[in-house]
Amino acid sequence: MAGARILVFRIAELLCGAEVTAVREILPRQEATRVPGAPGAVTGIINVRGQLLPLVDGRRALGQSPAADRGSIVLLEVDGQTVGFTVDEVLDLFAVSADDLSDSGDLPGVDPGVVRAVGRRGGESFVLLDFDALLDPIISV
Repeated sequence: MAGARILVFRIAELLCGAEVTAVREILPRQEATRVPGAPGAVTGIINVRGQLLPLVDGRRALGQSPAADRGSIVLLEVDGQTVGFTVDEVLDLFAVSADDLSDSGDLPGVDPGVVRAVGRRGGESFVLLDFDALLDPIISV
């Protein structure tokens, strides 16, 4: 992976990142309309300027315990579809070089199959998530 700009956010105790090229927008958390029969990680659908989008609970998608409804929604482009992804806190936006990222390491609480790389931010490790691998099984149901 060449250098990239990364949006870093917190989900539970995990520091995670998304390449900015996949990020469409960051919104305040909003109420979702439940969808009967939707997978457990799908909170429901949200209306963003007249467009109905699936909303995925970031904590549930990453196997973390649910939390209070606060934080933000990161709108991501995943396989040509815009998806809302809840995060507890958006922390930073910065550029990294390929040298600053390593192959997915063994981080506790994170499925290595959804990790593109591991990087460092302010002395802490973060996981650069592979949103295609993480969200495809959830939203293609």
